[in-house]
Amino acid sequence: MPRISKKGASMPESPIRKLVPFAEKAKQLGKKVYHLNIGQPDIKTPEVAIQAVHDFKDKVVEYSHSAGFESYRKGLSQYYQKLDINVSHENIIVTTGGSEALLFTLNACLDADDEIIIPEPFYANYNGFSISSGVVVKPIKTSIKDGFALPSINDFEKLITDKTKAILICNPGNPTGYMYSKDELNRLRDLVIKYDLFLFADEVYREFAYDGKEHYSILNIDGLEQHSVVIDSTSKRYSMCGIRVGCVVSKNKNILSTILKFAQARLSPPTFGQIAGEAALNTPVKYFTEVRQEYLSRRDLLIDGLNKIDGVFCPKPSGAFYAIAELPVDCANKFAQWLLEDFDLNGETIMVAPAAGFYASKNTGLNQVRIAYVLNQESLQRSIDILSYALKLYPGRLEK
Repeated sequence: MPRISKKGASMPESPIRKLVPFAEKAKQLGKKVYHLNIGQPDIKTPEVAIQAVHDFKDKVVEYSHSAGFESYRKGLSQYYQKLDINVSHENIIVTTGGSEALLFTLNACLDADDEIIIPEPFYANYNGFSISSGVVVKPIKTSIKDGFALPSINDFEKLITDKTKAILICNPGNPTGYMYSKDELNRLRDLVIKYDLFLFADEVYREFAYDGKEHYSILNIDGLEQHSVVIDSTSKRYSMCGIRVGCVVSKNKNILSTILKFAQARLSPPTFGQIAGEAALNTPVKYFTEVRQEYLSRRDLLIDGLNKIDGVFCPKPSGAFYAIAELPVDCANKFAQWLLEDFDLNGETIMVAPAAGFYASKNTGLNQVRIAYVLNQESLQRSIDILSYALKLYPGRLEK
């Protein structure tokens, strides 16, 4: 029998989705499962986006330009300009979700066996994207004790070799919810300039910043014009994950012309996705005001509730809609499976994402879980109650 590739064999399972069979079986047995494991918001997609798809009247669904419809790219440039990010439509390439944006960026900027430094824990698919691109991830550890703040520049410098080509951050972060300050971004700027590196920033959650904190884009940091690439997406901003439209934004023309070649090879981004994405640019400001307030209320309910449970510690996120919680358990993977297979509270249980899958370093985050606060407040409160009760019964609970 022919063997699959080493690349394929080394692709990691999704820590978010690998427990799905256990959740499906739990539901077949009649249990209600509260999904805290995946960042699928229950917030309504803006009506203007859905209506634009309904209003499509063309007789043929055609390819777009490989870089995306010009009208959409011009609309995106106006969106960024309102955020004081001075880019034109020529600085933007539309992609099939933020995932393709990052894949194109890695392939355009790094060769096989080049290294990229990523603060961990990080979005689990960064591992998969890097493997697909032949890129080697060099994780740099952050600490739950300080809320996953940027590690010291000295720690970064210890990892830099002649193979190092880039640093990747997610801001605000998935899975931590941490948001980098302007000072932290300036420190990264000095580092990438010193070593002539690229700085990639996944900024898909920029609208979700809390407690009066302001999101800073790396596109606004002086001196990074030729070093920076922003990964963006409509998925979470407009709660339309299935549209599968994102983009790459950069002021480096060489990067963009290279990415365009990869974009041409896949022909074009999805037409209906772009129609919805362009229409979504007209979403009323009120929509984001209300959504931010809802997420803020959910965050406070969740974090306060988690930290009241004996043995649980969870720092308060500054953005996005995720949190990493440390639990008094022997193994979060076992605990997550036990919740689905062997436990329920009055016919209900919860599904969480074991955090070890968000680390590249082995044997790290073994007693941590990622929780997405994308459920309504009543469901979140019920989930907290279920978790509290479950931890009292779990056979692998660790006592202080």
